[in-house]
Amino acid sequence: MAEINHPVLETKKIIKAAVVALIIGIVLLLTVVLPAEYGLDPTGAGKVFGFTKLYQPIENATEITATEKQAQSPHRILKLEDGGSAPEVKKPEEANNPAPDKQFIEREDSVKVVIPAGGAIEYKINIHKYGRVKYEWITNDESVFFDFHGEVKQANPAGNVYYESYAVAYSNNMIGNFLSPFEGKHGWYFKNSNDTTAVISIRLKGQYELIK
Repeated sequence: MAEINHPVLETKKIIKAAVVALIIGIVLLLTVVLPAEYGLDPTGAGKVFGFTKLYQPIENATEITATEKQAQSPHRILKLEDGGSAPEVKKPEEANNPAPDKQFIEREDSVKVVIPAGGAIEYKINIHKYGRVKYEWITNDESVFFDFHGEVKQANPAGNVYYESYAVAYSNNMIGNFLSPFEGKHGWYFKNSNDTTAVISIRLKGQYELIK
């Protein structure tokens, strides 16, 4: 059997090749990597060859990511006009009534609201003018659309009910401390646009009355 003679590189040639590779790496770092990835161009070559145009600042990248997420979001963008009743619906005079001498007795309750997929529901409580209520609600899973609003108590309600929105958003959790601007029903309109049932756990503490 014939022996195969493998070429053996001389030590000088190995060192020379390593030095050449190191020099090439340094050149690429200074002229390509630093200008394109970090916006640094110590030699000016990055600008000449256009590599500095590839640099994307971190803050801009964050903005792009946020915009992309917003575009991919299944929720529509909410506008100022989405809150409250239509402009042509007049505010009832009863909204200007003075607060009562006594508020509702302070109490605390926990309630669960079940909303089927694609369904909607309202949950409200009675609150006097300037009554205070602390609240907390959380869903079992996905975010839901909600409109936290109040309707003025009227002796003769009109066909188009006047209401004020205090918060409108998509969320799976919310807490707050509410001071009622007028006497009436206050609470949430929840809409579940998900494919599964939403269970909303609500905690209330303050001066209010449950609606039976």
